[in-house]
Amino acid sequence: MENINLNNLIIAHRGIHNNLNIPENSIKAFKRAIDYKVPIELDIHLTTDNKLVVFHDSNLLRMTGENKLIRKCSYDELQKMSLLDTDEKIPLFEDVLSMVDGQVLIDIEVKNDKRLNTTVKQLIKTLDNYNGPVIIQSFYLKYLLSLKQKRKNYILGILVTNAEYFYYKFLDSKAILKLLKPNFIAYNKRMVKYSRIQNIRKKGISVFAWTIKNKKEKEAAFKYADSIISEYFN
Repeated sequence: MENINLNNLIIAHRGIHNNLNIPENSIKAFKRAIDYKVPIELDIHLTTDNKLVVFHDSNLLRMTGENKLIRKCSYDELQKMSLLDTDEKIPLFEDVLSMVDGQVLIDIEVKNDKRLNTTVKQLIKTLDNYNGPVIIQSFYLKYLLSLKQKRKNYILGILVTNAEYFYYKFLDSKAILKLLKPNFIAYNKRMVKYSRIQNIRKKGISVFAWTIKNKKEKEAAFKYADSIISEYFN
């Protein structure tokens, strides 16, 4: 994981999907990203039976019609559900890795399922058996710090959606930067032009912008960011 170039990446947000016949975070969306030869961004949650699955929301309602928290379901329960009335199911994380098989970079977002130690343990166990390029990001510093402690070679990034809170509480803390030593910080696209965020790049930390929706946003983001997480691929 140590030699991944974090510049000029256009990463497919939840795979290349349309949420019609190709749902987000589905095997079909990931296969399409591989066809386009672009990196994949995906999200992982932990089930009650300690399996990592690929899904974004904490609640299953939007994507499956079931009003349940994903962290309170077993993998077998999830397999009874379909993504947006298609034939696609919520994928097992290790099945996605087997399918991708190193063909493209995978950007893993770790969600907060209230079970830090088990989530980190299962993620490391799974990645120890995978040889493809991987980077890991999260809004939750505790997950990143735990991963850094156990696997110093991991390429880690902090996700940021609230500039003011994050900057004054964390990025201005030399202790946090020294302890975590993030390889990249992924900001909401509206924030990357801020001068204080541009100063982050001068410290050797790559800046990502998310989530890009069209050509205009792509062109604007690349003026200030090293890489983008995108839903635009035309």
